[in-house]
Amino acid sequence: MSTPTQKLSDVGVSIWLDDLSRDRIQSGSLQNLIANRNVVGVTTNPTIFASALATGTTYGDQIAELARSGATVTEAVFAATTDDVAAACDIFRGIYDATKGQDGRVSIEVEPTLAFDHANTVAQAKELFARVGRDNVMIKIPATKQGLGAITDVLAEGISVNVTLIFSLERYAEVIDAYLEGLEKAKANGHDLSTIHSVASFFVSRVDTEIDKRLVAIGSDAALALKSQAGVANAQLAYELFEHKFATDQAKALLAAGANLQRPLWASTGVKDPALPDTLYVTELAAPNTVNTMPEKTLEATFDHATVHGDAVSGSYDDARAVIEAIENLGISIVEVTDLLEREGVDKFIVSWNELLDIVTASMDAAR
Repeated sequence: MSTPTQKLSDVGVSIWLDDLSRDRIQSGSLQNLIANRNVVGVTTNPTIFASALATGTTYGDQIAELARSGATVTEAVFAATTDDVAAACDIFRGIYDATKGQDGRVSIEVEPTLAFDHANTVAQAKELFARVGRDNVMIKIPATKQGLGAITDVLAEGISVNVTLIFSLERYAEVIDAYLEGLEKAKANGHDLSTIHSVASFFVSRVDTEIDKRLVAIGSDAALALKSQAGVANAQLAYELFEHKFATDQAKALLAAGANLQRPLWASTGVKDPALPDTLYVTELAAPNTVNTMPEKTLEATFDHATVHGDAVSGSYDDARAVIEAIENLGISIVEVTDLLEREGVDKFIVSWNELLDIVTASMDAAR
């Protein structure tokens, strides 16, 4: 019997798990999700690693050894997280080879404190790539204005990139431009374009959370009727933009030279509002050449009871535009919302990064 996750895969959606820990790797949990839930990749971020090290039972020996060797807390975090990512990359290597690099990917993010620092983002991306030492690692770089040039420069080195924290269509267009420019530079540098992959992580549920708050504040029937529609509509229009940008002459020339599409990745797909279907951001955004990165709770809900009706995005663009226009006609600025969400996204990851440093500091102090 075809499961909902298999049906999703058949549509052309790659299911990536939005979680990683050493406990998950060593317990066999990750291998089980690959075998039984159609998981073909993993994404991580500072919040995920903070949780892993706060609750995990398998980091103590390594942290203690690093403490005794005189490592700094940043060096210890770097060692522990890159070791986890390398181990996960090894687990996914077969999928990576079978899909010619499209899937079997594990993402690790540059320090969020570097989100507005072009030069140091590039330097740390290269350092992370070298330290993990696996072809199927992807380096996550936030899509801030300063991050755009870093994305281009890292791709130019032949390193695959997961562009994260994308909220607006305007910024997404710039991200695709940065990708295409990076490929042109990589080609000029002599890299094989077929080995370079990228995803563009477009955040979904946070858009609904912020806009719904404003719709409730307005309180009219017209406003309340638009609740929980903005996130999906915004993402649907992102997919339209993806189709348009990769049909340009610039993109076609690069694809003909062996380059890969930069696939849209739907992130922040855990439903925040309990009144909504818990698979909303999975079923309503099913489309070919996409990735959906899910927390395990959303993954299990999808496997258990999602109804997958095939491609739910292509052809939805006029309705999506009507939703966004109706919201803006109520006086809610989508640009203001997405700018706010980008700033908050960076800030939240910095908070998680500092929590991660505090957790590892306490462990190292105890070991000493």
